[in-house]
Amino acid sequence: MRPLARKTILPLTMIIVGATVVVGYAAEETDTASVGRSSFGKSGDSDDSDQTPPDQDPSATAPADDGNAYTPRRTEQNARIGAIFDKNDSGDHFCTASVVQSPGRNMLITAAHCAFDSDAGATIDNLVFAPDYRNGDEPTGLWKVKKVIVDDRWIKSNDENADVAFLVLDSKNGKEIQDVLGGNTLGIDRGFDNKVKITGYPTSRNTPITCQNRTTKFSDTQLRIQCTDFEGGTSGSPWLADYDPKSHTGTVIGVLGGHQGGGDEDDVSYAAYFNDEIAKLYKHAQDED
Repeated sequence: MRPLARKTILPLTMIIVGATVVVGYAAEETDTASVGRSSFGKSGDSDDSDQTPPDQDPSATAPADDGNAYTPRRTEQNARIGAIFDKNDSGDHFCTASVVQSPGRNMLITAAHCAFDSDAGATIDNLVFAPDYRNGDEPTGLWKVKKVIVDDRWIKSNDENADVAFLVLDSKNGKEIQDVLGGNTLGIDRGFDNKVKITGYPTSRNTPITCQNRTTKFSDTQLRIQCTDFEGGTSGSPWLADYDPKSHTGTVIGVLGGHQGGGDEDDVSYAAYFNDEIAKLYKHAQDED
């Protein structure tokens, strides 16, 4: 089969077509209780396994074998990936998100099930993002989410092919998050065979894990990958291809989620295929910013 044509989506290049936006404003309270969020897929639940990935990074040591997770070192690339909390960082982080380029320079991408409570039929308010979170250390602090944008297909039926959300952040100290950390581009119709690097935050750990491997086709609308130890908390982890050290950017071609909320096994994960519907949602998120 011929591979699908590859496209990288840059801001302001798409036409608006029928996605749905849902807005939730971050509150100022310091109450630490988790409100309106239940575990789904690979969000929230932690695995009490004592199997901690080795602390290494391919750029500094011998590369980990494909498919094996490791604890990455702090790098500019990893700094734009972080943990999602409710209200503040006093509770458990339960999902992962990353900075994606946008005209407003203030946007994240994650899984829809991380930001929309299907039982309540509403977005999850009070989300905060902690980029490059390590053992309570937050180099650029917490960033409040002011808008959650999800597809109407997810709102109506939890369509696994629409398990993607864009989060718009408040500015911090007069700066937008992309000004501070940079951002990755969004890749649409990149095909099913890609070498990617996935970084996420398991709830059971206070450091991220990273894995590299090739994606495979699970269905016409779902990607699959084999990577160890991607348990609860890693939902929303970016699947990053083609990182360019000169421009300091990569291309997000998926986020951990989709089929079974990302998978019911720690060592196998899924992502909704980024097609034109995801491109429309991305453009709609820009228009709502």
